[in-house]
Amino acid sequence: MNFLIKLQSLDRRWIYLLVALAIIIPLLIPFDSKTYTTEPVENIYQKVDSFSGKSNKAILMVFMHDASTMPELFPMEVSVLRHAFERNVKVFTICFTPTAAPLVDYAINTVREQFPDKKSGIDYCNFGYKPAALMVPMVLGMGEDISKAVDIDSEGRKIANLPIMQDIKNYNEMNLIINFSGSDYGYTWITYARSKFGANVAAGVTAVMAADAYPFLQTGQLLGMMAGLKGASEYEKLDDVFASYKDANYPSGRPFSKEIINETIANDTFKISDQKVYAFKKARIGMNSQSAAHILIIIFIIIGNLGYFIEKSKQKQDQ
Repeated sequence: MNFLIKLQSLDRRWIYLLVALAIIIPLLIPFDSKTYTTEPVENIYQKVDSFSGKSNKAILMVFMHDASTMPELFPMEVSVLRHAFERNVKVFTICFTPTAAPLVDYAINTVREQFPDKKSGIDYCNFGYKPAALMVPMVLGMGEDISKAVDIDSEGRKIANLPIMQDIKNYNEMNLIINFSGSDYGYTWITYARSKFGANVAAGVTAVMAADAYPFLQTGQLLGMMAGLKGASEYEKLDDVFASYKDANYPSGRPFSKEIINETIANDTFKISDQKVYAFKKARIGMNSQSAAHILIIIFIIIGNLGYFIEKSKQKQDQ
């Protein structure tokens, strides 16, 4: 009892130090933790996977954020790109904010370190930065003809002349748009690309934005959603269990199976410590750090409240 009361007067700097250690230690020393996948993330994964090896199918990744939200959104973008490259899915990228332009290049270059054979204009195409005022006309225009709506890519090449555009014309082929943003869940794409042309739209959002996006997820206007580091870690898990899995029976990765993912989680067969490279485990390592900090803060809240009520009770007794 007295110990809890004394903690009420503890110098706050010790609390800050403990929270800092709870965040830093899991980042420096990654530990194994189970990652449970959810249906909204699985839906995105399966849709991307369904385009595997098809020349007439592609995905569009929309970068709508700056460096401030990179810790949550960048691991998602890297995971989706990695999945697409592993499964030979054509990828298009675009951004409507100038601060996102370097992040698109950074994400592509990060994944290309593992896939040096992937070529711009053949396997992927970066449309580059486009002014926000042109967003609605481009969203509508891509429903008719992508090469006319966008015209040139980030390297100044005519879209219509690029090999990647073979068999790709509009949303019938580029039939999955994933919008990554810390303040927008893809409302423009839902309003125009989804409503007018029937395109599949998904969202990658920060954790605080997830609540705003759930109504669109529940009505089916959003195919799926990745929310915060948890969503990113789920996609990393799915990619490792399926797309990047290689053996004699599945030389190109194995198909998605709920039974396999449940078995993997139950048996904890995938471990971060088993991997020689942590480059594509950022979200899961970050989740460990986030979880440790959250647990510590919850403990502090419980101890603080107990100490407060015990102290008040003691004061009444003394009176």
